[in-house]
Amino acid sequence: MNNIFSIKNKVAVITGASGVLGGSLAKSFIEAGAKIVAVGRNQETLDARVKELTDLGGDAIAVEANVMDIESLENASKKIIENYGKIDILLNIAGGNIPTATLSPEQSFFDMNMSGWDEVTNLNINGTVYPSYVFGKVMAEQRNGSIVNISSMAAYSAITRVAGYSAAKSAITNFTQWLASDLALKFGDKIRVNAVAPGFFIGDQNRAILLNPDGSLTDRSRKVIAKTPMQRFGEVEELNGAVQFLCSDAASFITGALLPVDGGFSAFSGV
Repeated sequence: MNNIFSIKNKVAVITGASGVLGGSLAKSFIEAGAKIVAVGRNQETLDARVKELTDLGGDAIAVEANVMDIESLENASKKIIENYGKIDILLNIAGGNIPTATLSPEQSFFDMNMSGWDEVTNLNINGTVYPSYVFGKVMAEQRNGSIVNISSMAAYSAITRVAGYSAAKSAITNFTQWLASDLALKFGDKIRVNAVAPGFFIGDQNRAILLNPDGSLTDRSRKVIAKTPMQRFGEVEELNGAVQFLCSDAASFITGALLPVDGGFSAFSGV
């Protein structure tokens, strides 16, 4: 019997594969039978990630590349095609917020570190657009493939202190819709682009504003939990199923969509 949720033998390129979310998705996809190309800037950490995946019995390779450098990505694409002959899936996971782009509770927009703004918007926007441009071109030639981007709750409505990150994630949502339309119109209905909007997951990038040094919740965290009907933070593994679904044939008529994985945060008025 055909399993429409299967991604077995699909070649999945994952940017930011050495990070927490990228690593979780890579492991999940390996367990589902996909072949993984771990992309990142540090060969040593990529090699360590690939060892974890191959120790699970999976097929995985590491390809060093900078998601904000077209030439670097084109060289990576050549290596991937030489090794696997195709690219079925692109997960644009590289991105996130940075400390220099985060305002303190007392600061306003006019205290913004504009170099931090430039860095976080470049990382998130171009760090999604450039891999889509390079690896998506392979999919266009194949007339088949699935791209999944990472948006955010910040794309739905304003979240204080993270203006650059919020603006960048809003741009990713719009870019997802634009690229989905363009690729389907020009290259057919077998090439799709969607995005996942994670709710609140505690990780290295947001730990300092969600947890106090003693591990207790900050005032900001308590506000988040109060606005989340499930009354908890997400676990990173809870994103895996949504992403895998969007990459599978079960989502064959879904493109340009933004799927929230947020415990109900985006649906709840707070009242």
